[in-house]
Amino acid sequence: MTDSPDGPADPDADPDADPDADRHEYHPDREHAFPDDRLNEMLDRIESNPEITAYLEAQNVNPVDRKGYNDHGAKHVEIVRDRALRLYDLLKAGGVEFNGARQQGLDEADEPVIIALAATLHDIGHVVHRHDHPYYSIPLAADFLDDFLPSFYGVPERVRIKAEVLHAILCHHTEEQPLTREAGVVRIADGLDMERGRSRVPYEEGGRGINTVSSQAIERVSLRKGEETPAQVVIRMNNAAGVYQVDSLLKAKIEGSLLEDQIRTVAINTHRDGDGNGSIVDRIEL
Repeated sequence: MTDSPDGPADPDADPDADPDADRHEYHPDREHAFPDDRLNEMLDRIESNPEITAYLEAQNVNPVDRKGYNDHGAKHVEIVRDRALRLYDLLKAGGVEFNGARQQGLDEADEPVIIALAATLHDIGHVVHRHDHPYYSIPLAADFLDDFLPSFYGVPERVRIKAEVLHAILCHHTEEQPLTREAGVVRIADGLDMERGRSRVPYEEGGRGINTVSSQAIERVSLRKGEETPAQVVIRMNNAAGVYQVDSLLKAKIEGSLLEDQIRTVAINTHRDGDGNGSIVDRIEL
């Protein structure tokens, strides 16, 4: 089942089906609720940039090889960027106004550029250390942007684009709350990378604590058009322990994002009853 023109698909209709399975990746050739030419040109350059490629490999060493955390490299960045752009598209289609680019005197077409650049560069500070990595990401991202942006913008515009990208990077995983909805999108998208084995909450290797059980319980995360809000996050899990993951990570990301009223989160727990007589579906709205 897919979304119909009259509204979103029912997230409870089929626990094994993902109506948005082909919509998690950003597709430049599809129609979007925002001007996308500038973004698509930027993405072509990002994906072929050797410095970004090197950073995405190097930034995984400290968190994964040295600290035993989960992936923070190329796959994580791809997921965060795709889901950030998907969320942005849903919000724009729902009439949500973004303030970052606008308040800097930039174009609407610069909103997704800011989001995509911030999502791509948000974790490069891991090359310095996992702890406080957003603060290390700032100077590294700033240096990269100084070299990258002149191909696309004049001096005034690239200074303002750079400022907005750095703001979004800083706010993705710190106590500093976003002051723009562009930054809020990046912050939330970082928390949406939580499917089985990809939890952003670190778990003890080989352990059986709540972090381990919870991180393995999340089967699928979908972004869809909502019924009462522009966007809906649907999280399917096979164990109620997955709620810990949602509550300790995603809820904290959404709070203070400037988008709390625009996003509805539904967690669906599909499991078998105690007697093995069939599946039970528990729906939890957060």
